[in-house]
Amino acid sequence: MRYELTDREWAAIRPMLPNKPRGVPRVNDRRVLNGIFWVLRSGAPWRDLPDNFGPYTTCYNRFVRWRRAGVWAAIMKVLAAAHDAAVQMIDTSIVRVHQHGACIKRNK
Repeated sequence: MRYELTDREWAAIRPMLPNKPRGVPRVNDRRVLNGIFWVLRSGAPWRDLPDNFGPYTTCYNRFVRWRRAGVWAAIMKVLAAAHDAAVQMIDTSIVRVHQHGACIKRNK
């Protein structure tokens, strides 16, 4: 599917996920992550999550729980540290110009 993690991406993220089994067996973390990424990338509401990712409540609850526990920040920190920062890009479609910055002739 379009938004699913590749095996390489999963191998990089898997060791950073909390794994504290309690009582009921956990839902597959990879499936839950794929569901979380589907919602984040598509912009769809949690309730519109396709059934193949499992219950939307499981994905949402785990997303929130991992945010509170700092799991997302830790993942980003590790992945950013492993990234070669020699090339950085900014998409200009998200950079807004101040209203006075549009008049180049007067402001030079």
